[in-house]
Amino acid sequence: MKKLLMISMIAILAAALAACGSKADTATPKAETTTTSTAAEPAESKTDGATRDIQYLGQEYTVPAKVERIAITGTVESMEDALVLNVEPVGAMTSGGKFAEMFKPITSKSESTGEKIQLNFESILKMKPDVILSSTKFKPEVGEKLSKIAPTFPVSHLSENWDANLRLLAELTGKQDEAEKILKQYQDELEATKGKIQSTLKDKKVIALRVRAGSLMLYSDKVFFNPLLYTDLGFTAPEEVKAAKGQETLSLEKLSEMNPDYIILQYSESENKATPTVMKDIEGNPIWKNLKAVKDNQVFVNLIDPDAQGGTAWSKINFLKALAEKLN
Repeated sequence: MKKLLMISMIAILAAALAACGSKADTATPKAETTTTSTAAEPAESKTDGATRDIQYLGQEYTVPAKVERIAITGTVESMEDALVLNVEPVGAMTSGGKFAEMFKPITSKSESTGEKIQLNFESILKMKPDVILSSTKFKPEVGEKLSKIAPTFPVSHLSENWDANLRLLAELTGKQDEAEKILKQYQDELEATKGKIQSTLKDKKVIALRVRAGSLMLYSDKVFFNPLLYTDLGFTAPEEVKAAKGQETLSLEKLSEMNPDYIILQYSESENKATPTVMKDIEGNPIWKNLKAVKDNQVFVNLIDPDAQGGTAWSKINFLKALAEKLN
């Protein structure tokens, strides 16, 4: 009898301990769930889950209803649009480890997204951007990687899409009215400049070049200042420009064969760090000295900021003003 009673007591005790153990096991997951939920709250409150769709160059993109944190990487075009629209990006590209002087007005609070062709994915991730503006020059796999961080727009580097680029940033930031005023300003500047310089440059050969990595660079008629010169202002594009595929190295010998009446030359120290004397070398070369434009003193170096792309609203408006002043 005593033996039976002892067995019963042991069974009751074991059951009690098992029940306590069961309660302890279920308590831990509840605590973890609460912590996870708390950590997730800021991400949910960031946009409240609301989204909107934006059309850009035939593609549809879904972005947060309210875009506040924009990261720009690889696209100087978007940097110039941000400058003209007075948009301060949370992240912006650097040149030689610092923001270009022309972008100082909009980058005082920005962090670096990396260099123009060397992105810093870790830095961009930490910024927690609502939207990323990248470049069509990037390989598809780069865009895919960026899209995992935030909705990513591959912004066109072709000058012919300059107005679409400007309108994209305006729609993201609610500055559509400002963008339309800027577009109208350009058209007004264009008509005024045409009237001032067309008689001067009629039947003249005009060419725009850039010095990069110690070499003269020629561009196709779709990039740089060329659409402005040959489409907007109506000058005749040299055959060499028509045949160019993007950016191409131009020898002084070939330039001598072209022998233009006017040369628009952009030179940035940041793009020629390995060849700091390149401008002196070019200007001291006998071939250069014998060019018609050089002899007639019609070479315009850095009409606008040398870091400007040439095919944006900011570049176009400032270029027109500077060209009109030079030719009058």
